[in-house]
Amino acid sequence: MLTKRHFIISAAALFSTPLSISSAAAATSDRSKWSAWDAQVTPAGYDPSTTNPWGVGSRFLPRIVEANPNLTPGDIHVDAVARYLYHIRDDGTAMRYGVAIAKGNLYEPGTYSIKRKAKWPTWTPTPAMIKREPEVYAPHADGMDAGPSNPLGSRALYLYVGNRDTYLRIHGSPNPRSIGGRASSGCVRMIMPHINDLYEQVNTGSTAFLYAP
Repeated sequence: MLTKRHFIISAAALFSTPLSISSAAAATSDRSKWSAWDAQVTPAGYDPSTTNPWGVGSRFLPRIVEANPNLTPGDIHVDAVARYLYHIRDDGTAMRYGVAIAKGNLYEPGTYSIKRKAKWPTWTPTPAMIKREPEVYAPHADGMDAGPSNPLGSRALYLYVGNRDTYLRIHGSPNPRSIGGRASSGCVRMIMPHINDLYEQVNTGSTAFLYAP
């Protein structure tokens, strides 16, 4: 099992949220609305390091921090204890974001490949989710159209092991106040403008390391 010791020297030295989700054929994402949706979820005058109408702790706002030089640029590391996601950059730094992780034992540490990216994705709960909480998920068994209220939010990075879709995602959330907590059914959640920024920097084929709490 991975632990954060695999990539953190110390909090000061190294670095100075699932819904288990799949796309449904029945659900749609109207491309003509993407720009309007992006504007809807992005506050006016948005500055990643200071804008905070969501009221999350200031430490969860994006920050550039020092990274271990042995880490591979482009990869993602999720510290489940501190609730941080680090995206490693070419210059020896990392962009750090606040996240929410899964509730209870639904969080799945491991090493994953990002094999797909999607803007304004659709969402369908898995059979396991429907069985676990039918009153919440059964109404959406046929899928939910994309949009600002969709559980996957504005962007999603799809996590695979080999060619197997794990149904784990790193995605935006319509519930930004959950950031910093345990809230999802397995996925890693982010504030939507934050994952919009991250999305543009992440290439498919990159590796995502989810460390144990």
